[in-house]
Amino acid sequence: MSITPASPPAESPAAESSTAETAAGERSRSRPALSPSRAGDFKQCPLLYRFRAVDRIPETPSKAQIKGTVVHAALEDLYGLPAPERGPDRAVTLVDPAWERVLAESPEAAAAVPVEDRAAFLAEARALIEGYYKLEDPTRFEPESCEMRVETELDDGVLLRGFVDRIDVAPTGEVRVVDYKTGRAPREMTESKALFQMKFYALVLLRTRGIVPTQLRLIYLTDGEILTYAPDEAELLRFERTLSAIWKAILAAGQTGDFPPKPGRLCNWCDHKARCPAFGGTPPAYPGWPEILSDANEDVSEDEM
Repeated sequence: MSITPASPPAESPAAESSTAETAAGERSRSRPALSPSRAGDFKQCPLLYRFRAVDRIPETPSKAQIKGTVVHAALEDLYGLPAPERGPDRAVTLVDPAWERVLAESPEAAAAVPVEDRAAFLAEARALIEGYYKLEDPTRFEPESCEMRVETELDDGVLLRGFVDRIDVAPTGEVRVVDYKTGRAPREMTESKALFQMKFYALVLLRTRGIVPTQLRLIYLTDGEILTYAPDEAELLRFERTLSAIWKAILAAGQTGDFPPKPGRLCNWCDHKARCPAFGGTPPAYPGWPEILSDANEDVSEDEM
């Protein structure tokens, strides 16, 4: 696959009150759709899915999450520049404006990154941007799109929705789907989980464009590693059946309100542990499955349902 390629190194095969909770559950909700994040939530813990997608209980972002948002915003801005201007010196200057936008759009970021920590926080973000240049040369190719909203409805009615960090298209038509990660690269045993999101996007592109992406690329900025994968159509059709099965299970839980907790090693980092019955908590009253609204009223958030 040739997309005016860069020259990367060797690639490796990426307690709210009850009143507040009730208000969150009662606010207008869009047509239910499945995103990579929400599918992952349901697989990890059905109750976590309910808290996030149905109750929509606010969560406190971590410093790592905020850093990821800032770095993604800076890289999006980078590719908004003419190719000759995308050098590393220019790229690092995009971090501070990206932080200011994140802070303006998400005031909770101020609590996640106290004033006394911000210099070090921004220095870490700049280091990730600088490290990106060891993996790709953004002056040597032109992406088709960055932060692109993708959506399709499967034959059985499952609505898939998400945002792709970057899509590259070669002059010969091959497509590469790219996602930036600011966390650590996965171990071999967790690569399939890392690729779940990318296969989701590949399936959407198969259904919307009729093509199978030639390459799925996960760029791990912290470790300086790239995970690549070449899907095939048969694999994506099997994956489609997997998503349909997940959605069928979600709908069944939505009809009954039965979203059981699934305790695991990630529970210690869950914002909802205090309200989880597995730890002696009590969930808010189930608000019911959201009604299907018109497309004009749909929320465009990638993490909708």
